Amino acid sequence: MPELPEVEALVRFLDDRATGRTVVAADVAQIAALKTFDPPVGALVGGTVAGARRHGKWLDLVVAPAPSSDVRDDALHLVFHLARGGWLRWSEKASTTPVRPRLGGGGGGKVAALALRVRFDDGSGFDLTEAGTRKRLAVHVVRDPAEVTAIATLGVEPLDPAFTPEVLAGLMAARNQQVKGLLRDQSSIAGIGNAYSDDILHAARTSPFKLTRSFTPDEVARVHAAVGEVLSGAVAAASGRPAAELKDAKRAGMRVHGRTGQPCPVCGDTVREVSFADRSLQYCATCQTGGQVLADRRLSRLLR
Repeated sequence: MPELPEVEALVRFLDDRATGRTVVAADVAQIAALKTFDPPVGALVGGTVAGARRHGKWLDLVVAPAPSSDVRDDALHLVFHLARGGWLRWSEKASTTPVRPRLGGGGGGKVAALALRVRFDDGSGFDLTEAGTRKRLAVHVVRDPAEVTAIATLGVEPLDPAFTPEVLAGLMAARNQQVKGLLRDQSSIAGIGNAYSDDILHAARTSPFKLTRSFTPDEVARVHAAVGEVLSGAVAAASGRPAAELKDAKRAGMRVHGRTGQPCPVCGDTVREVSFADRSLQYCATCQTGGQVLADRRLSRLLR
């Protein structure tokens, strides 16, 4: 699933490539992906892209109804969440093949099915696609991104100056939960998912199962510093890369996530895994849990 660094890179890529371009086609291929009906997707056609924005893991293509370099009050917003299997595929020469809307998911496994195609007046454009059998990609056309509940309820941006150690301490104290769960909670901190929470906790030398109310001020500060370090580094590594390279760049830059069985880049111990029903987490026992191996998730505690 794309997280803050990849989404930020996609937003910068779109902002650079699409700003100032006129939308000449916006065609829905996967009807279930479209979550709104007013304004219709067709209202984007003829508008000029005024820029691209990010809200947590959501992308926001701002389309003004007339050529403009600024976002206007009456601008429309094509906002979309790529979910687990979605992706944005850019083309300098977008396909003009007619798009046939369908109700079913289409595709399966690793086959990426087209969900939405947008073309611009210079011939370029992008496809939103989704692989896998679970179709969760979400597309909205709204007048205000806050009309999307998932955006309106987002928590603090972790790279914003407003995200201070004191703010993090407050979030940790609000409810006693496993720290990995807090980092992944979009209503608390926007943009961090399963992958970067693993690497943040590795950088902070903290167990993913440690309860938030057990953190000392020094430990809170360490997690806060790790959030900035890991995310800023990933954003810098992704910046300027074309969309097609971002997935591989993310995998190559991971410290422990997705590296089960490989040596820890810090201590050389073997990276271990805890499996869940639909995901897994990776960690280093030496760096994060004092050498103890984490129990199965159902036990939610360290093996004795």
